[in-house]
Amino acid sequence: MTYDEAIQFLYDLQLFGTKLGLENTRRLAALAGNPHERLRFIHVAGTNGKGSTCAFLESIYRAAGLRVGLFTSPHLVSFRERLQVNRAPISEAEVVRQASEVRALLAGFPPEHSPTFFEVVTVMALRHFTEQRCDLVIWETGMGGRLDATNIVTPLASVITNIAFDHQQWLGDTLAKIAAEKAGIVKPGVPVLTATEAPEALAVIRAAASMAGSALTEVAREAAHLPPLDGLELPLPGEHQRLNAALALAVVRALQPQIAVGEDAILAGLRSVRWAGRLQLLRRPGGRMDLLDGAHNGAGTEALAAALDRYFPNRQPALILGVLRDKDWHAMCHILAPRAQSIILVPVHSNRSATPEELFGACAEGHPGVRVTVCHSLAEALRVTEAEPFRLITGSLYLVGEALELLGGSTNGTGERGLNEWGAAAR
Repeated sequence: MTYDEAIQFLYDLQLFGTKLGLENTRRLAALAGNPHERLRFIHVAGTNGKGSTCAFLESIYRAAGLRVGLFTSPHLVSFRERLQVNRAPISEAEVVRQASEVRALLAGFPPEHSPTFFEVVTVMALRHFTEQRCDLVIWETGMGGRLDATNIVTPLASVITNIAFDHQQWLGDTLAKIAAEKAGIVKPGVPVLTATEAPEALAVIRAAASMAGSALTEVAREAAHLPPLDGLELPLPGEHQRLNAALALAVVRALQPQIAVGEDAILAGLRSVRWAGRLQLLRRPGGRMDLLDGAHNGAGTEALAAALDRYFPNRQPALILGVLRDKDWHAMCHILAPRAQSIILVPVHSNRSATPEELFGACAEGHPGVRVTVCHSLAEALRVTEAEPFRLITGSLYLVGEALELLGGSTNGTGERGLNEWGAAAR
């Protein structure tokens, strides 16, 4: 098997869509020797901020001298981003070996119950982190929590960043229902930490923690401005990132009896964190700049709007916007359009993309009189806006990944964004 063949094998698994449930993952992990039983995890769920919170945690524990595995999704450019050890992506050779060896295990499944892409990648990650002798794995859920493939582990801590509307067709149409799915990562006696604020969601998380006999820590917004964060300029800008940092800090404090981390390591980790595609500023010749942000739902877009108001109060960007159809694109357009001096609508490279024509009316409503242009691709949009002094590219992490490739802001290798595609019948 070559690397290209390994990637094709993973592409082919997309035929099985997304299946929510743990049976296949448990069975595949058992065939692989249950590697997760030899690892320690911090399990992170939530609607927004999961990846950034994982990045803060990874940076702190790595600064403390631990060998840290990081499992996140989706990837921006290369599949290899999903599996990192001390922030080094898994090598192409290791992808080939893991894919080949896990593929051999699939013979034990009947065709109608074949593991999905995410289930296979989850077990590949468990094997990789075990073989790499990771001291700790920062383990992000894919979607939801209760029936997510990552939920076969028993972690040191269960973390729920926040609860907002997203993936309602799978997770439920109320914040309480969505919270119940996210709170499915709560395990008996394992501490739970959350920055959730919505009262109906918080009530569900409190009940889940109580039922499991798990200590619950609620991180309030004020924690983002308490020591040591009050005196730190974080590499990840935005008030929402300060709250993500506060949540990560609370997790580190809660786990001090199991993994001692000194204050110097905490500060070093916070100061050196990096996480692409989140309010990422790319400089262009002549003082021009591009701001890339993966906001992809209403709550994420509100956080982006607040950051624009704070960091660029007197500048209106040329907004390049592409959104997936299953997101609340109408609300996203209404939030962002008033802050744009012009709007360029593009499709996302996904079979779930909303068309620019669908977005047009909502953007025009959100900012009457603004110039709205339709482009057939992001590449075209970047060409026609080349002279713009300030461009904002947002609406989807998939779009941000494409922008990083086209603008040269990525060092992650060949684009494999198509592996982010997924689909399933709602359950």
